[in-house]
Amino acid sequence: MTLLDIALFGQTAVLMGTPLLLAALGEILTEKAGHMNLGVEGMMLAGAAAGFIAGFYTNSPALAFAAAGAAGAAGALIYAVLTVSLRANQIVTGFVLTIFLSGVANFVGSDLGNSTLGDGFTSVGDGGSFFSSIPFFGPVLFEQSRYVHFSLIMAAAVWIYLNKTSPGLSLRMVGENPSSADAAGIPVTFYKYSHILAGGFLCGAGGACLTLVIVKRWQESATAGMGWIAIALVIFAAWGPLKAVFGAYLFGALRGLSFKIQNAPISIGGRSLSVPAQILDLLPYIMTVVALILITLGKKRENQPPRSLGKPYFREER
Repeated sequence: MTLLDIALFGQTAVLMGTPLLLAALGEILTEKAGHMNLGVEGMMLAGAAAGFIAGFYTNSPALAFAAAGAAGAAGALIYAVLTVSLRANQIVTGFVLTIFLSGVANFVGSDLGNSTLGDGFTSVGDGGSFFSSIPFFGPVLFEQSRYVHFSLIMAAAVWIYLNKTSPGLSLRMVGENPSSADAAGIPVTFYKYSHILAGGFLCGAGGACLTLVIVKRWQESATAGMGWIAIALVIFAAWGPLKAVFGAYLFGALRGLSFKIQNAPISIGGRSLSVPAQILDLLPYIMTVVALILITLGKKRENQPPRSLGKPYFREER
């Protein structure tokens, strides 16, 4: 295997990991606000459908991106109203949101099953630049879609926001102890709503990356469980945006590997064996379970989930 082959595989891993990274960043923002939204799969699928429909009829990458993000944010708004204002159970609401949005997305996209995007989207996937001539890292990082560059910028921006800004500190306080944050004058409800919606926008954008860049066509249940992997990635990355970059590309490499060697014969001791793709699909979840065990056994506070994660906030009880 040559360096070029490795670089091409790395390019595939980065591209396959980009939807996971965007969705994971969105879920990190949501969980930092103290809410566990298990509707990531549904919001990604809604974004995938809305982005493809907008792109198909307008031939505009910008409008397709905006439509995808808006669809994800709309799903997040439903979740926010139910869990923040009405204080519904977050786990149940997330599951219901995934079922609801999946049904809506598959319904509205059913007439476009055999459609493809126009030539106006060819520039979305090239991403070439002066830096693409750099050995190995050039093709891997710079000969990529704009979605890849956007996701990396967002990962850095979310890290800076959470760790280096006053609103980011307030958000972390809301997730850790909303009662104390409320007593300190932080508008808890506003922080919850705004970051849940921002998280939904990123999830929708991650879904659009599938139908606008990777597959470039609509197919039923296009996300194929990537939303659940994104939730697992949040745990694997210990709620860290920069760690999520590494985890997303690692999971992307595993998905790319499953496509390359699924049912391909492997010779062991003179016998030809094939590795089912389902075995490789289990690896991200196995790695997440191992990471969760290590996080549980560890004592570092920065690697733990927000203390108020999943707990409804009643202002009258503070």
